[in-house]
Amino acid sequence: MPDILSLSKLKILIISHNRIQYLDGVFKFNHRLEYLDLSHNNLEKISCHPTLNLKHLDLSFNAFDALPICQEFGNMSQLEFLGLSATQLQKSSVQSITRLHISKVLLVLGDTYGEREDAESLQDLKTQSLHVVFPTGKEFHFNLDVSVSTTVSLELSNIKCVLDDNGCSYFENVLSKLQKNSRLSNLTLNNIEITWNSFITILQLVWRTNIEYFSISNVKLQGYLDSRDFDYSDTSLKALSIHKVVHDVFSLPQGHVYKILSNMNIQHLTVSAAHMVHMVCPSQISPFLYLNFSSNLLTDTVFKNCTNLANLKTLILQKNQLKELINIVHMTQEMKSLQQLDVSQNSLAYDESEGNCPWARNLLSLNMSSNILTDSVFSCLPPQIKVLDLHNNRIRSIPKDVTGLETLQELNLASNSLAHLPGCGILSSLSILIIDYNSISSPSADFFQSCQKIRSLKAGNNPFQCSCELREFIQSVGQVSSDVVEGWPESYKCEYPESYKGTPLKDFHVSELSCNKALLIVTIVVPGLVLAVAVNALCIYLELPWYLRMVCKGAQTRGRARNVPLEERQRTLQFHAFISYPWHDSAWVKNELFPNLEKEDIRICLHERNFVAGKSIVENIINCIEKSYKSIFVLSPNFVQSEWCHYELYFAHHNLFHEGSDNLILILLEPIPQYSIPSSYHKLRALMAQRTYLEWPKEKSKHGLFWANLRASINIKLMGKAAEVRYTEI
Repeated sequence: MPDILSLSKLKILIISHNRIQYLDGVFKFNHRLEYLDLSHNNLEKISCHPTLNLKHLDLSFNAFDALPICQEFGNMSQLEFLGLSATQLQKSSVQSITRLHISKVLLVLGDTYGEREDAESLQDLKTQSLHVVFPTGKEFHFNLDVSVSTTVSLELSNIKCVLDDNGCSYFENVLSKLQKNSRLSNLTLNNIEITWNSFITILQLVWRTNIEYFSISNVKLQGYLDSRDFDYSDTSLKALSIHKVVHDVFSLPQGHVYKILSNMNIQHLTVSAAHMVHMVCPSQISPFLYLNFSSNLLTDTVFKNCTNLANLKTLILQKNQLKELINIVHMTQEMKSLQQLDVSQNSLAYDESEGNCPWARNLLSLNMSSNILTDSVFSCLPPQIKVLDLHNNRIRSIPKDVTGLETLQELNLASNSLAHLPGCGILSSLSILIIDYNSISSPSADFFQSCQKIRSLKAGNNPFQCSCELREFIQSVGQVSSDVVEGWPESYKCEYPESYKGTPLKDFHVSELSCNKALLIVTIVVPGLVLAVAVNALCIYLELPWYLRMVCKGAQTRGRARNVPLEERQRTLQFHAFISYPWHDSAWVKNELFPNLEKEDIRICLHERNFVAGKSIVENIINCIEKSYKSIFVLSPNFVQSEWCHYELYFAHHNLFHEGSDNLILILLEPIPQYSIPSSYHKLRALMAQRTYLEWPKEKSKHGLFWANLRASINIKLMGKAAEVRYTEI
């Protein structure tokens, strides 16, 4: 392998699970090599060269006949792990490494092992941990002594003894020799296929050794169990773990097994993935401190009314068939020392109508994740709870009236349906909150202010609504320590609106103006009010309300007038002229204008005698203008001071009912200075500038000509019969 040989600085080389049959030069040229994994190949031999730096060497699961141990291996003083494989063992084969103190040795025995067996071949090894893998699928007929004096931890794999009429006599003999090693404290049996009776026999054998921790995994049991007594005396065992058990009998009475397990005088017991449907209460006060029955088929009746687990501190019932939370509560009531309970991955539900929840008073840690619990669970919690895991349930909110959570320090509500980030008003001691994968769109900006003791918040992967409310939360995140908000900023992204989807919250920016309502009001509303006041003042100054009223009144009268044909209106003319004048000029009108016109049989319309009672003033003005051939306006400085004169001029000027006629006659009684005419009288300004008006002469000699001109301008023969005139004082 020239490519490898050229890597002179190589320290780690892993080429396992290949088809390598021969390897040469790796040890010779790669002097810095520290980690070499050649396992699961087809190696039959290797070349040996001194390598002083090697710490990990794995030659297991290969095709070696004898142990591949070179004399040069004796110089590997830094070697910590050594993996070997062989089909035959000789004590002389390990002599070159007997001076080494190796942390762990893995020995894989080939399929033909046992034909020339040296039972004492491993006795000179010096290792703290020894793992021996016997041939797969082969009946255990071996005498190998694995009681290596320096070994603290021993693992034996592939134990099969189902054909021997004497049970597992060979394997039992191997276990009995473990008594010689007083240092051995950990024993693991993996991948075992034996009978029920042999299984209990093995437990009893180990019970009388110095082993403190015994683990059995991947067990296949056959046959039935004979009733027998189990001797619990004289044991050093502290913990027994049995994991992943299957048996070939469909219906097996397990009561005797439960009795043996429940009465063990040890501190830790684990029976997981064993299809266990029940567990009985110990017959006397049990020393159990730790029980783990996860991944079984236990129901709510487990340990019902059990008073002999008073010393139990940790109970794990994860992944069973538990359904009613209230039954679990009553189960723990008698467990006076219980501090940790795990009932996750069940089908637990709680109904508030079921009453109070008398939990074990010392319960500090409770895992109820992956159930079907709702908001009501917060009314059924232990009084001194410190760690609570409720992730993956059906919780929508934390009820505001919940009590008894003053001691809670860690809360996991991930993968629920919460819409709001809870504050710490009722969680005064909360320091860790996990609330990711919920439905939180706008977390409160006051969270960190209300949760002064929080030192870890995990709230990512929520459908955040990127808005002003979220902007304030983002700002508050920036004010806390970077390690407080876990997953920031990778797990915090906008979900809504669509235009911001996928945007990290740290990159979401919105202006202060669009989020600050007070500032928005000051910026928009105040200028709007100022503009409105200015427009209103301008309208008042330009007398816009007056014009609006005139338009309204005129429109009403015009609507009625449109229903009368033009010829008919002309036949209804009753007056030669309508006179508009201010009250202050009434003396001239009555003493001069009336007598000089009416003596020539000219009919004059005056407001004080011709306005109809009951009609509006504007309507009377329009009616008079409509029934008069001409409209005469007596102009003087007093005219521009009269609002009614202004109305009359407005309607006469627009010629509402005599379109196309020239019906306006202006008489200038007294000169009117231009500056004295208000801006609202712009029509008067225009008329005086564009039209010829009659000026009242001061010299009496010119009065005759004045009257002659005036009479000539209004002299017309009226077609209609004059209506009866009603005099109305206004």
